[in-house]
Amino acid sequence: MHNELKITDMQTLESNKKNIEESINPISLDLPDFTTDSYKDAYSRINAIVIEGEQEAHDNYISIATLIPNELEELTKLARMEMKHKKGFTACGRNLGVVADMDFAKKFFSKLHGNFQVALEKGNLTTCLLIQAILIEAFAISAYNVYIRVADPFAKKITEGVVKDEYLHLNYGQEWLKENLSTCKEELMEANKVNLPLIKKMLDEVADDASVLAMDREELMEEFMIAYQDTLMEIGLDNREIARMAMAAIV
Repeated sequence: MHNELKITDMQTLESNKKNIEESINPISLDLPDFTTDSYKDAYSRINAIVIEGEQEAHDNYISIATLIPNELEELTKLARMEMKHKKGFTACGRNLGVVADMDFAKKFFSKLHGNFQVALEKGNLTTCLLIQAILIEAFAISAYNVYIRVADPFAKKITEGVVKDEYLHLNYGQEWLKENLSTCKEELMEANKVNLPLIKKMLDEVADDASVLAMDREELMEEFMIAYQDTLMEIGLDNREIARMAMAAIV
């Protein structure tokens, strides 16, 4: 009887030890195989998108500084951070032996890029900030947060560092729009109608590749809409206005 109790106690201790270890270092059973041809093929496009996205962000912040020159120092700082992110994500692809499909990525961003350039030429600062500092940053943060859970160890570390920076960028656009909401609300809502649907189309376009990387399309869209609506609330829009803006994503 004594021996049976001892064995049971040992089994309980081992079980508790395992539970504690798993709570400290959660084990994901859903991690993809990073070495397969199918993973690397999908990664070549996803990796290109994040590299191009960071380049676009760099260029956009430099462009926005021409509309608010008194913010040049802060916007230049944000732009430099984006280039640091680009280098990090380039290293992620290199680590897996993947060549990023940059032609795909440029086409992927082409409509959003074109809308930003038109707004810039017209001096529509609110639209530029909506596209870059709200839509693109919320898109990036939501995608990175989903990706971190299924990334290879090297990319996970890089992406975790990037996300911390992206919140600063989201906050920059959020604060400017909040301070100027009384004069920019109409343009903000009109720009949203045109550009928010593009985000949904972009997510749909990479859904299959994201799935290969174990990133669920519905979760990506849900994370994005949460981040986007939280930002609109912080800017100062009421629930009805936020709901009206969000509807543009499902039209």
